[in-house]
Amino acid sequence: MKTKETADKAPRIFQTYMFKADDYRLKIKALEETLGEAKYALDIDNRYETLKALRAEQENPEVWQDLERSAKIGREIASNEAKIASYEKGRKALDDANEIIDLIEETEEEDLILELDRMMAAAEADIEEMRVRALLRGKYDGSNALLSIHAGAGGTEACDWVSMLYRMYCRYAEMNGYKVTEIDRLAGDAAGLKSVDFKVEGENAYGYLKAEIGVHRLVRISPFDANKRRQTSFASLEVMPEVDDDAEIEIKDEDIRIDVYRSSGAGGQKVNKTETAIRITHFPTGIVVTCQNERSQLQNKEMAFKYLRSKLLERQIEQRMAEEAALKGETKKIEWGSQIRSYVFCPYTLVKDHRTGYEVGDVQSVMDGNLQGFIIDYLKKS
Repeated sequence: MKTKETADKAPRIFQTYMFKADDYRLKIKALEETLGEAKYALDIDNRYETLKALRAEQENPEVWQDLERSAKIGREIASNEAKIASYEKGRKALDDANEIIDLIEETEEEDLILELDRMMAAAEADIEEMRVRALLRGKYDGSNALLSIHAGAGGTEACDWVSMLYRMYCRYAEMNGYKVTEIDRLAGDAAGLKSVDFKVEGENAYGYLKAEIGVHRLVRISPFDANKRRQTSFASLEVMPEVDDDAEIEIKDEDIRIDVYRSSGAGGQKVNKTETAIRITHFPTGIVVTCQNERSQLQNKEMAFKYLRSKLLERQIEQRMAEEAALKGETKKIEWGSQIRSYVFCPYTLVKDHRTGYEVGDVQSVMDGNLQGFIIDYLKKS
């Protein structure tokens, strides 16, 4: 029970905060507009009906017997549920904030102002994340991603840089609830990796990771140099959407050669003693893909074909980008192999994206997988 003394003090404490309900309501109105734009972009209204139809289809006994179809429907259900839940969470947060504003005006409770500030900050972050997800409207943005990292100039130093980048993307995937599966690797002569191919599975994996396509530059004191000189190394990253039987991609039997050989990667004696690794050469484009991660030849062959389809799709996307740039009269380079980011360990610490200007001074944090700031900034500006 409040005493008279407490009641007398409450108005004065409240006034020190200079609570202005109209300012908060203006912020909420701006967030509601952003939420409405994201709702339209994500087609939330129609997703309720889509989700209902998918759940009904999932209950069909014929679907249970088709594992591939069932898994696909399951992924579509999860994707729709996530988008709807994200919108409803933002909507509820703003409704709750309006109720707290009304309550503060009635009670003049100081603690409620602090709670309102926390709620507004959380709502703003959630709605901003939803707005970014709304940017991922490309045909393949929701797909899994296939990544390839290749060492550039720099010898052993560049191979070590490939290993560092591979670890960075594995940490990024882990932080965002994605699954990583290694497909193939080629070890460096002395240390590190000459190249590594891997898959990142999860909703919008390609939509986010396509922002990382290009050349990544490392500047540091080389641990392989006895004179401790500063070295610059490069590695390139390819990112492709994982596609299955895509109507756009036709692979003719006469256009490919399939080679079977013994795996040289990790996996124990069984992997090394049996010919399970697969190499597919696509003659029209000269593309060569390999897979030796799986235990069976059949699994490696299936994964290799997925990788080939994705590489062919990547080539189509590059051609479309070039055609669009030509029509617009653009003269800037649009190749995915252009340098995008520098990671400087010495003489100062800095990671800078050359496309957007976004930079972070904590290099180790970035190498531990904190990439989302770079990715979101790129998506907003691209």
